[in-house]
Amino acid sequence: MMSNLKLKIAALGSVALLASCQSGTKKGAADSVSAYAKGTFGYDLDFLKKNDSVKVLKSADGAAQIIVSAKYQAKVFTSTADGLNGRSFGWINYKTFKADTDAHMNAYGSENRLWLGPEGGKFSLFFKPGAKMAFPDWHTPKAFDTESWKIVSADDKKVAMTKDMYLQNYAGTQLKIKIDRDITLLDNAGIESALGIKLASAVKAVGFQADNTLTNTGNTEWNQTTGAPCMWNLDMFTPSPKVVIIIPYNNAKTAKVATTDYFGQIPLDRIVYKNNVLYFKADGKSRGKLGITPKRAMPVIGSYDAANNVLTIAKFDVDNNGLYLNQEWRTDRAPLSGDAVNAYNDGPLANGSQMGPFYEIESVSPAAFLKPGAKLRHQHKVFHFTGDKTALNTIAQKVLGVNLTDVETVFK
Repeated sequence: MMSNLKLKIAALGSVALLASCQSGTKKGAADSVSAYAKGTFGYDLDFLKKNDSVKVLKSADGAAQIIVSAKYQAKVFTSTADGLNGRSFGWINYKTFKADTDAHMNAYGSENRLWLGPEGGKFSLFFKPGAKMAFPDWHTPKAFDTESWKIVSADDKKVAMTKDMYLQNYAGTQLKIKIDRDITLLDNAGIESALGIKLASAVKAVGFQADNTLTNTGNTEWNQTTGAPCMWNLDMFTPSPKVVIIIPYNNAKTAKVATTDYFGQIPLDRIVYKNNVLYFKADGKSRGKLGITPKRAMPVIGSYDAANNVLTIAKFDVDNNGLYLNQEWRTDRAPLSGDAVNAYNDGPLANGSQMGPFYEIESVSPAAFLKPGAKLRHQHKVFHFTGDKTALNTIAQKVLGVNLTDVETVFK
């Protein structure tokens, strides 16, 4: 167990090192020059326009906006609740756009991307059959790492995209897949309906919905022998010294709450369990990942950045009785013992290098055990709120069951 853990930490460390230290530069990649301050939505929009013909979805008054890219894997790169001069909520890894393409992973960033899993295990999509589950043989499939998607339709409120993928899993099964992905900007009424809240006039908000549909377009049924993929939504955000991830969980005491040793055991001073909520320090200074088991998972996760007064919430589909794929880089554990909700805090590696800093909140679909022609759907929504703290606290209490004052002081 310990030798495997050290191998995995070293391997994943190499991923971060490669992504952050690539030295080759693509010809013609423009430097980001903007009239807007770094950290604003306008700055990120100017930068991305130099690299991509992005789609910008916006509210009627232009306050709420999101940037969608078909070229960069159907990502939602970032969003704002306050127009071009407002805070840019997504984390973007600017240097990757100017680096040579990496064979293992290309970390462009973005506040919502869709990967397919599992990453490791008997049905892995990242290792060829028979390969050793170590970094040299680990490759993110190009279909969702570097290849673009086709835009089916687009307007100011929605972008519909699609992609056909041909993948092989570790069990040797050829997977013929179609993914349909619709990104929709939610207006204030849509945000209120989705979360069961009422927005105060002193709150600025932005929200979007990602509807992901996976279809088995091949002739082989996906089952517990052939293996199956899953959909994996990952949201990347910029940390501060005062970001805390907030993960409610339920009372199903027949199952453990969380897996906390993905990349080695997370230090105890970075996790607090209190009143059916797991608090996870997300300051970008200590690398660690955790996961909530399906039986204990709730369909919501959030974070609060007290330094910048930003409340973030993600809401998604969860099947408490579903079969979720184990994504660890090993084949000696049950392949259907995975987590449904994940959170990650970035931090420096032993050599001092770092991909970010950023932090991540994630949702995963159950395994797509599908007959030919059958579909699996997974919906994931992201919301950001800023403004009057009392009003933000009302939202946090309603949706996450926490008081923001308690969130700010939970690690003191």
